[in-house]
Amino acid sequence: MAEPFIRIESLVKNYTRDTQVLNVLDKLSFTVDSGDFVALMGPSGSGKTTLLNLIAGIDRPTSGRIFVGPDEVSAMSEAALAKWRSANLGFIFQLYNLVPVLTAYENVELPLLLTSLSRARRRKQVELALTVVGLSDRMAHYPRQLSGGQEQRVAIARAIATDPKLLVADEPTGDLDAKNGEEILVLLERLHHEFKKTVLMVTHDPKAASRAHRLIHLDKGVLKEDVHAARRSGWRRRWRPRPTDMIPGVSRSPRAPHGAPGSGQRS
Repeated sequence: MAEPFIRIESLVKNYTRDTQVLNVLDKLSFTVDSGDFVALMGPSGSGKTTLLNLIAGIDRPTSGRIFVGPDEVSAMSEAALAKWRSANLGFIFQLYNLVPVLTAYENVELPLLLTSLSRARRRKQVELALTVVGLSDRMAHYPRQLSGGQEQRVAIARAIATDPKLLVADEPTGDLDAKNGEEILVLLERLHHEFKKTVLMVTHDPKAASRAHRLIHLDKGVLKEDVHAARRSGWRRRWRPRPTDMIPGVSRSPRAPHGAPGSGQRS
């Protein structure tokens, strides 16, 4: 039996405010298999974003252990974490976090500047990532020249440019209207299904959560519900490859293009 891709063991996270200790996560344990699409839900203050930041190595647990693949993320030094994130993780934020003075191309190239890739190889990776999200014709545009949905797609292109195994998304549709939010959800499904990414998505939106194949519900830092789509009444694998499901400007092929994020081709 294959080992789980993500393993959370007795995870505790406390914050101290003045003399008060706030227990955000309380002895949380669960696993995630490679290729899962997981939605993390719960009320405000339930610990969803904190958990995402801990798995991404952006924050440190008070106690407990976090493994992603063979790596114990919770035990790494800051320098090791930075190197690990650049190779294994893509983070998608609610508010895009694009650099306003950089073009779409330059924003997507940013994480690649931390690698040893040549300039020519960086260009190829950036162009492929922007093609995957349907923005190959917007490479020279600045964030202010793009719609909110286009900005989020640039942010997703930046997240996949290094071909990470894991994508973590914190309310990726929270700042978008219904139409643009739907396009982002379709894109995440495509990255999961076609490019075999493991996706962890924090969301308050039940419609967005229904796109995932597993729901983990937190309340006051405790795991309250962990349901796979196949076992939940009314849930089905919603992703069905149809022409209308594709992001505008991107045609679907049964395999990732050579060297594209998810194709396994690295330099």
